[in-house]
Amino acid sequence: MASHTISGGSITTELRVNDRIRVPEVRLVGPGGEQVGIVRIEDALRLAAEADLDLVEVAPTARPPVCRLMDYGKFKYETAQKARESRRNQTNTIIKEMKLRPKIDQHDYDTKKGHVVRFLKAGDKVKITIMFRGREQHRPELGYRLLQRLAADVEDLGFIESNARQDGRNMTMVLGPHKKKSEAQAEVKAEKVKSTAAKVAEKDAEAAEVKAHREAAQKTASPKKPRRRSENLDPDMEA
Repeated sequence: MASHTISGGSITTELRVNDRIRVPEVRLVGPGGEQVGIVRIEDALRLAAEADLDLVEVAPTARPPVCRLMDYGKFKYETAQKARESRRNQTNTIIKEMKLRPKIDQHDYDTKKGHVVRFLKAGDKVKITIMFRGREQHRPELGYRLLQRLAADVEDLGFIESNARQDGRNMTMVLGPHKKKSEAQAEVKAEKVKSTAAKVAEKDAEAAEVKAHREAAQKTASPKKPRRRSENLDPDMEA
């Protein structure tokens, strides 16, 4: 299938195949990608029939149109498989939101920044909102400086996707992650696997150490003394 994109979205149309191609001549491409040249449509259809393949119009807007010899059924199947795989691997970027006050104290700022760092590491966008109250609305530069400070503090994880802008009583800015959602998820998964393996190795090492300690203690332990026969026993009682 051929996909044509317009301003309203994407439209999918069927490629023209074999007898549906109604032009006097085409630029023919062989099944292996080799250039055959410009041939009459009758000759192109004959070559397709002799090779037990289809004649598929792959570039209808070219002059003359470009056609290729291929197994169209197989081509459609592989294209559908790739599309399904792409949809399965596609992950949607979520926009998180973090709200701050222009006169935020250092402790709260560090806490909020920590959340922003976590969101960006996960591959999510973050909308930062500065909320102004009362007289603070007359000091927009406070909010702007705070946004720029935050962007600089997390620049290794994200970038300014949407610059700071005033929105009524608020000022907003959007930070985008450097890494895609799928890449971030893969890294988190790999980190979990690595952490789990480290814990297992640590437990195995502790168990081996305990076992070695026990074995060493057994080797150094003094042997038990044989029980002595009581001297008060009657000799006649001995068998």
